[in-house]
Amino acid sequence: MEGFVDETTIEVSSGRGGAGCVSFRREKFVPFGGPDGGDGGRGGDVVFQVKENLKTLAHLRMRRVFKAQNGLPGGGSKMHGKDGESAYVYVPPGTIVRDKATGEVLHDFSSDTSPQWVYLTGGRGGQGNWHFRSSKHQAPRYAQPGMPAQESQIVVELNMIADLGFVGLPNAGKSTLLTLLTNATPKVAPYPFTTKIPNLGVMRVYDQDVILADIPGIIEGASRGLGLGIQFLKHISRTKGLVFLIDLSEETYLETFSTLTLELQEFSPELLDKPRVVLGSKVDLDEDGSRLEALRQALPQETVLGVSSFHRDELDDIRREFLRLAEKEMIL
Repeated sequence: MEGFVDETTIEVSSGRGGAGCVSFRREKFVPFGGPDGGDGGRGGDVVFQVKENLKTLAHLRMRRVFKAQNGLPGGGSKMHGKDGESAYVYVPPGTIVRDKATGEVLHDFSSDTSPQWVYLTGGRGGQGNWHFRSSKHQAPRYAQPGMPAQESQIVVELNMIADLGFVGLPNAGKSTLLTLLTNATPKVAPYPFTTKIPNLGVMRVYDQDVILADIPGIIEGASRGLGLGIQFLKHISRTKGLVFLIDLSEETYLETFSTLTLELQEFSPELLDKPRVVLGSKVDLDEDGSRLEALRQALPQETVLGVSSFHRDELDDIRREFLRLAEKEMIL
């Protein structure tokens, strides 16, 4: 299985400009041919390109160096050197690019709607000697060198942006709920840890979109690196609100909320300040509704709703609650 990679360091370099050419026209029966050295080609750029189908930065772990092509030198007869090809760095939506030395944010794709960003510009090609001819200097024997390349070492970081993030123990029904509410197609199976990387989906409510994130299941000790580790708690911290899913079919369902909030608090106390809602999942297995009611009584300060992937009668209420939660966060 390919690991989930949300941060990596790469080296990038634009292309050097090609040198201008020193050349003189040589033709039979033309005793005084003038300078005709062409310009060098421009070096390639380093371009970051967003790819919607990418979800991790694992491909950048396999290739650490991105170097654009150098421009080729100019030729005689004013021939222009070939421009170097640009180097493309493909990244998922929501990527942040930082300078490794200073930590400065160079570009944030989560706030920029443009899918492409030119980071390093290739060196300009040098001018050939025909540019330097004059009435006083009719045979210039020099040309410009190409401009040098630019190099940089940068940190590429995946910054998932979602309105609401699903929080729950493994196999609580998070992926199923994401499938029911959005157009996302995460892996769903009746065993724990089927979600190995965060998944995003867009839920349409009236004329508004709410972005939902399905985060891999949290187990006790996740804040200390157990289970799939704290890397996913980091993504929860980047969502605007939280949806706690509690599996009502588990015998310890009344303890789940405390387990989840404890792990969040140990990782970052600010997580518990986010707007949230509690969903009791698999209510079809709670035939008389007693467990959902017990959960509401145990959490009197929380908004508690029930959801079933089979009956689906509650989905409209859940959509409205999610929209209210997202709008509340925007107001705050």
